[in-house]
Amino acid sequence: MIRVCASIALLFSLVMMSSGSHSQDATPIPEGPYFGQTPPGSTPEAFAPGIVSTEHYEYGGVFTPDMKEFYFIRDGGKYEKSTFVVLQNQNNRWVETIVSPRVGQPFIAPDGKTMHLGRRYMERTEAGWSERKDLGAPFDDILIMRLTASAKGTYVFDQIVSDGKEGYDDGPIRSSRLVKGKREEPKVLSKAINTGKWNSHPFIAPDESYILWDSQRDGGYGDSDIYISYRQQDGSWGPAVNLGDKINTSGWDAAASVTPDGKYILFHRSVDAEGADNVDIYWVDAQIIETLRPKP
Repeated sequence: MIRVCASIALLFSLVMMSSGSHSQDATPIPEGPYFGQTPPGSTPEAFAPGIVSTEHYEYGGVFTPDMKEFYFIRDGGKYEKSTFVVLQNQNNRWVETIVSPRVGQPFIAPDGKTMHLGRRYMERTEAGWSERKDLGAPFDDILIMRLTASAKGTYVFDQIVSDGKEGYDDGPIRSSRLVKGKREEPKVLSKAINTGKWNSHPFIAPDESYILWDSQRDGGYGDSDIYISYRQQDGSWGPAVNLGDKINTSGWDAAASVTPDGKYILFHRSVDAEGADNVDIYWVDAQIIETLRPKP
């Protein structure tokens, strides 16, 4: 299963992150936001074909809040192993730089000061990103694929657990608030979110008004579908809403997030029906979030 292979690579790579840049790719990339790409409408399209999405594996795409850096994972072609790369806008020219071997699925906090990598993170410094650090208690024993954070500092994250043999099962999606400067014990989210199998890769909106995640559920379209839940007036999470058959396919559709400007949803799709060799990053107009929002 795509998810299991990705999870093992994300969780058990022990290579330390370097704050310096390595090799650079001089391939010309169009100027402008989103690498000069024409924005999509309500039908998803591969993101930046030939620049980001290729016939190989691309995963974990995330922009910094200023939209001048795009981090993601490549595997295939000139990259013989999974590699963490960044496209940086340098003097109005996008340059691809190797950051390190793959270390986790990145998420950059809304203030741009922290890059989360599961239960580890890096901080932005004047010289670049710091060395990786552990979140510490109460996250020491939780194997996290993806952790995202709201503007208030609330963490929402998934978990995988050993099945006691050689494989892994899914754990529940949890949250942890920052209360008076202290991190609270993680709490399992409601069954509105934790129903079905493989509830994974959550994204919490900066204002905490909704959560995107992927799951295998009855009535879905394929291997894994992307869902959304909206915050209710009483603070609870509303029923899961499938993003529909334009976004979800018979394959693996997962790991959605919204660009820092709020305009587009980035997500990941398995293009290769035989396995995980070709996972591409897709994008679609984020207006679907408002279209699906329940009316008062």
